[in-house]
Amino acid sequence: MSATSKAARERTRRRPPWALAGVHLALVLAILGVLVVAASTGPADVGTADAVRVIAGHLIPDAPWMRDGSLTPLQDQAVWQFRLPRTLLAGLAGAGLALAGALMQAAVRNPLAEPYVLGVSAGAGLGAVAVITLGSTAVGGLPLSGAAFLGALGATAAVYLLARQQGVLAPTRMILAGVALGSLLSALTSYLTLTTEAQNVFSVLFFLLGSVSAATMDQLAIPAAALAAVTLYALFHARALNALLIGDENATALGVNVSRMRGHLVIAASLLTGSVVAVCGGIGFVGLVVPHTARILVGADHRRMLSVAILGGALFLMTADVLARTIATPTEIPLGIVTAVVGAPFFLWLIRRGRAARAGMRR
Repeated sequence: MSATSKAARERTRRRPPWALAGVHLALVLAILGVLVVAASTGPADVGTADAVRVIAGHLIPDAPWMRDGSLTPLQDQAVWQFRLPRTLLAGLAGAGLALAGALMQAAVRNPLAEPYVLGVSAGAGLGAVAVITLGSTAVGGLPLSGAAFLGALGATAAVYLLARQQGVLAPTRMILAGVALGSLLSALTSYLTLTTEAQNVFSVLFFLLGSVSAATMDQLAIPAAALAAVTLYALFHARALNALLIGDENATALGVNVSRMRGHLVIAASLLTGSVVAVCGGIGFVGLVVPHTARILVGADHRRMLSVAILGGALFLMTADVLARTIATPTEIPLGIVTAVVGAPFFLWLIRRGRAARAGMRR
């Protein structure tokens, strides 16, 4: 076991049990606060109190304030049909991308790893852009979200096959294969964009940079199901994830089938990324910044860190969505731009301060 891993475990032991609960409580309260702010932010005039009443009125049967005329149909529609779905989708997407990043970093033992490095996002983008530029018939009649998800799965399968060496999934080979495949798929996407009609270019760019502006309640089902399934898997295998951090030989000695575990983690992270990109487009930096921040707050132990990363990812992207539709009103900025502008300086600050290294980024 490396000195850094030992130090991280010692820091985790020194943290009192109530510290984790305090972090969870703070994140949940912050998420609820952002949810209320998001529900009351937009061109239609809806106050904070009215936004809370609309949400509560749809959750509480026969709420009297939904029938007494104090809320207009426009306020109800603005909050429940437009603002709330996009905010919830941003939360699910942020949580999914953060969890995917944490799993990928454990799988390849590389602090800079995230699903986008493996070309999953590029595969999803190619599938979606093919629908936008060539029509759904080019991908067997699939809708845009279905083509994006299929592209993500195809990229995952290709990376998985290319990264195997003598029956073993090699982390370094996986990263190299992902970067190369991602570049190839991005080049194909650029070709489709350059050769399409001018009116399609804006739709392509907006999808590739990420957005939840067209979210509906129906779109929440797929990312929510993927997040729930992968979260249960990750928490159940948290000890095995910790074992991967101390090296393949030590993990094998502890009874972990390293190659199989690594393959499962890649598939799980790709499933999350594909389900998010299919409905939100390409959003970067969440899977890179949030897991490191979670390690700083509660340590590198996955039994503590994963839940904090999930909540932190939801909070991060929900906040980014509020900024995306307010900082340049009436124009809405794609989410990918906001996450990059916020995430890149923050990540550089972490590295500069050296806190990322103390949180387990280096070994």
